[in-house]
Order: sequence, then C-alpha cells, then structure tokens
Amino acid sequence: MRFPHRVMLILALLAAALPVPTAVASAAAPPQAALAQIEERVYVESSVDSNGDGRLDRIAIDIARPSTGGPVPVVFEQSPYRNGLANAANHGVNVSALPQESLFPLVPGASPTAGAGVNVARPVPDLPDWYDDYFVPKGYAVVLGHSLGTGASEGCPTSGDMQETLATTAVVDWLNGRARGFSASGVQVTASWSTGNVGMIGVSYNGTLPNMAAATGVAGLKAIVPISAISSWYDYYRANGLVVAPGGYQGEDADVLARAVVDRTDCTSRINQIETDQDRVTGDWKQFWADRDYVGKANQVTAGVFVIHGQADWNVKGRHYAQWWDALRANNVPRKIWLHNGGHGTTSRSDYRATVERWFEYFLKGVDNGVLTGPRAEVQFKDGTWRQYADWPNPGATEAVFKLDATSATAPGGLTLGTPTGTTAQQFTDNGRSSTATTLVANPDSANGNRLVYRTGNLPAAVTLTGSPRVSLRLAVTNRNDANVTALLVDYGGTGTSTTPVIVTRGWIDPQNRNSRATSEKVVQGTEYTLNFAMEPKDYVFAAGRRIGLVVISTDYDYTLRPPAGAVLRLNPVASTLTIAQTGLATGNDFAVSVSPTAGATNPGGSLSATVATAVTSGSAQSVALSATGLPAGVTASFNPATVTAGGSSALTLSTTGSVAPGTYPITITGTGAGATRTAVYTLTVNGTGGCRASNPADVAIPDAGAAVESTITISGCPGVASASSTAEVHIVHPYRGDLVVSLIAPDGSSYSLSNRSGGSADDIHQTFTVNLSGETANGTWRLRVQDAASADVGRIDTWTLTVGP
Repeated sequence: MRFPHRVMLILALLAAALPVPTAVASAAAPPQAALAQIEERVYVESSVDSNGDGRLDRIAIDIARPSTGGPVPVVFEQSPYRNGLANAANHGVNVSALPQESLFPLVPGASPTAGAGVNVARPVPDLPDWYDDYFVPKGYAVVLGHSLGTGASEGCPTSGDMQETLATTAVVDWLNGRARGFSASGVQVTASWSTGNVGMIGVSYNGTLPNMAAATGVAGLKAIVPISAISSWYDYYRANGLVVAPGGYQGEDADVLARAVVDRTDCTSRINQIETDQDRVTGDWKQFWADRDYVGKANQVTAGVFVIHGQADWNVKGRHYAQWWDALRANNVPRKIWLHNGGHGTTSRSDYRATVERWFEYFLKGVDNGVLTGPRAEVQFKDGTWRQYADWPNPGATEAVFKLDATSATAPGGLTLGTPTGTTAQQFTDNGRSSTATTLVANPDSANGNRLVYRTGNLPAAVTLTGSPRVSLRLAVTNRNDANVTALLVDYGGTGTSTTPVIVTRGWIDPQNRNSRATSEKVVQGTEYTLNFAMEPKDYVFAAGRRIGLVVISTDYDYTLRPPAGAVLRLNPVASTLTIAQTGLATGNDFAVSVSPTAGATNPGGSLSATVATAVTSGSAQSVALSATGLPAGVTASFNPATVTAGGSSALTLSTTGSVAPGTYPITITGTGAGATRTAVYTLTVNGTGGCRASNPADVAIPDAGAAVESTITISGCPGVASASSTAEVHIVHPYRGDLVVSLIAPDGSSYSLSNRSGGSADDIHQTFTVNLSGETANGTWRLRVQDAASADVGRIDTWTLTVGP
C-alpha cells in the first residue's frame, strides 16, 4: 500500500482490519491468506534521549511485509519528512558587512547586522512511494521510519549528528534482535520475520540517513543507495570558511532545517543551541560540523554503496558525492556510482528500479547476479548520453594546468598551457548584492570592473572535463578586512560569437581560511595571499570551437552572504592557475592503447591472435613497451614487436596449454611509455566440454538514429563448421527495442538477422537467438551489428555470447 505522508496515525487506527501484533510482531491473529502483505506500526527504542526527558526516545516505523513465507530481508527508508514541513524563517543574507570582518578589526566599521528574515518553507522532497508496491511482492519487507523528533517519533531533531544516527541504527538493531520494539499499546514485539539483512535507500535527507547509518558500521546494514545525499553537513551550509546556501534556499542553516521538520513542542532550547553552535560568523569547521561528517568515518562502512547523484544538483552539491566516493575507494568499499545530468533527485533511467533491486538482491539475498562486474561508474552528459568508466573521475583523464595570462590591467586575460606573455596584476570591485554571477560572466571579450575573466583560444577539439576543477589564486583584498571570493568555470562560445555563456561549475573561499577551513586568520589589507580551493565536480564536454573560461568575482548572489558593494580585490596572475582533469587537450606527450578484436575463444591447447594498436594523443611519439597481466595458469602472451613507437602496432598471440581451466578471463594489455601508462582489455574465453563459445562483455554505445555499431568475438580452435543449432545470447539496453535492427555477421561477411525492429515499445533485448550456422566455418571473427533506425532514444550493447559448437 502506498502511504500518504500525513496518514500514518490513521493507518495505525485501522490496524484492526489487519493482523494485530501481540507479544511478537509476526505472531498475528488467525492468518488471512487473502492479504498480499501485512502492515503494522512499531515503536523502536533507541539509545538516545535527545529531548532530555529521562526516557530513551522511541522511533516510529511503518512496516509492509509479505503475509506468508519468510524470514525476509528489509528495504528501509528513514525520513524526517513523514509529516511534511513547517514554515521556518531563514537567516538574512543581505548584510551590512560580512560578519567575519569583525573578528580582526583593522579599520573602524559598523558591527555586522543580519537582514530581515524570510519566511520560506523548503519543498517537501520527492519521497519515493514505490518501495512496498515493488519490493514486497519480490520477497522483501519495507520499513518506512520517522526520524528523530519528527513524524510519530519521540525526541528532538538534531540535524545530522550522532543522536539522529543512533536513532536510525536502532531500527537496524531491532530488525536484528538487538533492540526493543513496542506496539502502540506498549506490548513488546520482535521482528522474527526479518533475516536481519537490511538495505537503506532514500533521496536528499532520506538518502543522507543511509550514509549516516553506514558510517557507524552497524551490523546487518548490508547495502545502501544514497540518492542526492549529504556526506558532510559542513559542505551543505559552508565552503572553505564561507557561509553559503544550498541552491535556492538562501539563509537556510542547520537550525532552520530542524525547525522545519520538528513535530514536538519541547525542542526549542535544543534547536536554539544548534543555532549557536553552527556559528554563522566565522564559517569555520568546528566540533559541531565534525559531529555531522561521515566522510571521515568511511573506514567503518561495511555496506555496499550505490551512489546516485545529479550533476546539476546545487542543493546537495557535487562535493558530497565526490568526497564520499573518494573515501569509499580509499577503504575498498564495494561501490557503484551513477551521475545523471539532472538536478536534485534521482535518475530517470528506465533501469533504475531494476538496478536498485539487483543491488539489494546481491547484498541482502546473496544472489550472484553480476551487479558488481559491470562498469563501476556511469556518467550522463548534457546531451543525454551515458559514458561508462572503470572508476570516477574518469581514470583515463589527464590534468591540464592553465596559467593566467594578463597583458593589461583592465582587458580580459587568457588561459594558457604554455608560458604566459603577460603578468600584469588586475583588480575588480565587488558588486555586492547588485549582480548575479550569470550577469557577471557575460561579454567575456570586454572589460568589466566587477569581475576578472580569463579565456583559452578556440578549442581545436572537444574537451571532456571530469572531477573537480581546482584554482590557485594569488589575491589581495585592498580596502576591507575580508571579502567573498568566488571562482566560476565557464563555457564560452568561440571568439567573436554571441553564444550565451554557460556556468559549468563554481567554488568559494574565505581568504581568512586560506590555510585551514578550521581556523580564521587575519587578512591584512593589500597583502597578497595564495588561495587554493576546488570547485564543485562536473563531467562536461566543451565542444570544439568553444572556449574554456575562468571568471573571478567576489559575492556570488545566489550562494554567499551579500555585503554592500565596494570591496576591491587585486589578482596577481603570477603563480595563479586553473587545473582540470580532462581528455581532449594536448597537454604533453601522451598515447592511447587499443586491441582488436576485443574478445576471442579457443579450446584448451589453441591460440588466438589480435592486434594491439597505439596512437599519439598529444605531443610527440614515444617508445611504448607492451605487456599483459591477468593471464590464467596455462596461458602465455607474446608481442611482436614487444616495444613500438606510439602510432605503431604489435601482433598479440595468446597461447594456451591443454591443461588450462575453461572460463572467461579479462586480460589487461598495458603500454608503458616515458611518462604515462595506458591500458586496454582483451576478453579470453577458454572453451569447456560444452562446445565452442565466447563472450564479449565490453559495452558499445548505440547512437540515436545513427550508423550501425559492432561488437566482435573471435573463435579459434573450434573444429569444423558451426552448428545448425548455434545460439547468440544478446543483452542490449535500450528504452525502445522496436527501434533496433540486430544482425549476426559471420567471418565471411554473411549476415543473419536476429531482430528487425520487433518488440514495439518494450525496453531492452535480453534474448537467446537460435541460428542455423551450418554453412559457416566456426573459427574466425564474428560480429554483432546493431543499428538504431529511429529517433529519440539511445542505448548500448551490454554483453553477448556466441555458441557455435555442438
């Protein structure tokens, strides 16, 4: 059943129509086989007393579970939004001076005062209501919890600290028999219907709670799917010492959020303490924020983590997924990440629910469904296409370090990978609350006294950005005790065009926190300081012919506090840089490695051949030594020649002995040059007794209404001709299979139709086709050819397997 957010108590009153718990939640009155699922309310006793009433807070949870069978694993969403939100006044953001200017007074000035508060309610997040409908019929229980001090739970909301975390993990403990639960009448109940294996999921705050719980290492929490989730509350409300806003909610802070979600009347003093402890004056990292940081606790995570986040999410900004992902990688946590091109919320991918189910099925039910064997990272770009990477940021990217080039004190400057022709200092005046960033980045080829702009020349080829750009700015504030500093990465049209600029990403810093986000230091007027900080991460394509721009402003109208205009900032281009991780720019001598075909099969004792090609991607050609790793026992690899000059090719031979174990093995081909190492993967299949068979798991993108694409398999060591009952097992991901023309191409070029625009509007092709290949020689290179013959959708060849033997 799908619960409306405000009818939980009504549902509890209707429990008489359902099995009523007595001493045990699963020990209901006479079973009613007609019910597809049982629904019940339980109050779990936590280990915290957040409102100080001398009684451990009880956390309300609503349960939907199968009426028969079990025990079952649990899909759990905890939320502070079960009763919606109240209006809560945000802090003022138009200030007479930046509050931190009073920390180190150098010149007389008025005390900072806050502007008028704005009575704004945050929107209710899009709470998913599909969990019970989807998961209960598949053999899961679904638990919807009410976070601490909200909904029907006791206590006071604490905005992300350990009290709220422990109130969440108490539910996991109850599902594992380690905590007490009670019915509405006070009778103790247990979750005997639960296996104890729990997966958490949620969007926004509801996705943050899984991160919080996983960072405790609580036993039984096996998997989480945090969507648009916070990983450290400091980075939600602060940035390198500056007080900043979550996108669209200027003036919100941790106390405002607590007041918006609270459903108790005895929490005023505790929320007032949050307002004091969060410190909107210095913006420094303090114990308050350390208590709400989960990145530093990633070493305790034992759950598999499937991160989903929008790259256009300026509410929960990209830093949250970036730093969480880095910490998970450092601690070898099983993980997967999808970065879609939308904003605050989940992806619209057609396989979203199915992939979440596979994640839970693997970790909660122990089904080896291959969910961890596919690409670890998938990233959607602005045009809607998805790219798959072995990790994120794209490990194939290289860093480009641009130097700032200024030949005039007023004219727009340049970005260069070489030696700057000019090092003239430039200054600008903050426009305060009078201009937005969108206004300030316009007209990049004209001087503007309220910003500085630096641009590359027209790009000769597309440049793909990945990860977090970084800036190092040598900067002085000349007439005030402090100022906002904002850096904007901008996509500009080519020289002389009037194309509207695109702000790709941005970042902020307080010069007082130039050495540490935890400690403010005096800013001496006119003294230059080096400010090193990162912008929010983004994967983005700068098209050929466009320009990369760096714009430096002070106040960012939509994110920072807004002082009066007039602060003057001076930037010295010497030692000032912009660094991006990218592909497409010539940043030095570099090369690429590829192998063709990418897969092959042989019987034990046979051999396979492939061509390893290298290419110069930037700079000059260099010597590249070739090697292979991942070879199973009984397989050897040889290259002829073993060393090539970038741009040349080598013949790869894989030889097997009669004792090699049948199976499929990814072989990594590595090219080692003077300053870089590049790799490609060849998939080797050693046939068993069941016939001549090979697979190619490498993804191939299918363009919308474009040319046909192919995935190849080489069969070797298979005697005679192919079988009349040969099979092609094909897995293609596409939201409209009726667009697709799919053919099997034999080594001699003969074509065999597998699917010709059949299946209508159904998703995907997951089918095994039987093909009479009795007229074909088994050995050779076989190709799966796929063409999208209509517009509006894109997809990919996921994997395919060809069996040509008996």
